[in-house]
Amino acid sequence: MPLGGMACGACGAELAPGAKFCHKCATPVALPGAASVAAITPPPGAGAPAGAAPGKSGGDALPWAVAAIAFLALIAMFAGQRFARAGSNTGGNASATPLAGAGTGPMGPAPDISQMTPQEQASRLYDRIMSAYESGHMDTVQMFAPMAVGAYQNLGQMTLDERYDLGRVAEISGASPLAAAEADTILQKNPNHLLGLILAAQAAHSLNQPAAEKKYLDRLVKAAPAEQAKKRPEYQQHENDIKAALAQAKQR
Repeated sequence: MPLGGMACGACGAELAPGAKFCHKCATPVALPGAASVAAITPPPGAGAPAGAAPGKSGGDALPWAVAAIAFLALIAMFAGQRFARAGSNTGGNASATPLAGAGTGPMGPAPDISQMTPQEQASRLYDRIMSAYESGHMDTVQMFAPMAVGAYQNLGQMTLDERYDLGRVAEISGASPLAAAEADTILQKNPNHLLGLILAAQAAHSLNQPAAEKKYLDRLVKAAPAEQAKKRPEYQQHENDIKAALAQAKQR
């Protein structure tokens, strides 16, 4: 029978005189001079957490638990990266940012205008807005219209063609008074300018002024033959607008 004053070979606790098992860890007490197998391998269940599988101690289960958590974290990381890439490819976050660096939307990727001249910037914004308008993407129109208006107003001395473009952007985005003002400026310089008459008629329509709209359309039909013969560059550039306006005027 073991003597008192001995220490448990497994946990180091002081053993009571005559004890056959450690009162702390329940390890069998080896006789003096004998090798204690229990000191190396604790009995089944000793120190294992509640619910642990028989024969697997808490020390054995811990590495597996850590490994499982690390594996799940790794899966979550790859899944997050995949989702982020998918979101960027579909334009998941199309926030209203400047054209330079704007995300991909229904109209495709926005052009980078940061390296363009002011005239090129205004022209590219106009093209994008009109393309969106013709496709029915009014959210894109409203997003870029303020930028286009600012770009044209920063040009300083605008040509009649640029004034028409500015007026069109204003008219389709709901800024009809600005469209009317640009039309008036064009017609002050050339009372028969076809784009000025078209813009004036469109602005009058948006402002619910049918009499003024009819007046401008009548002037358009009357002025068209002589003005078209002049082959102004802006007439050629906006040929479709002129044809559509003349067809509308003749149907009234």
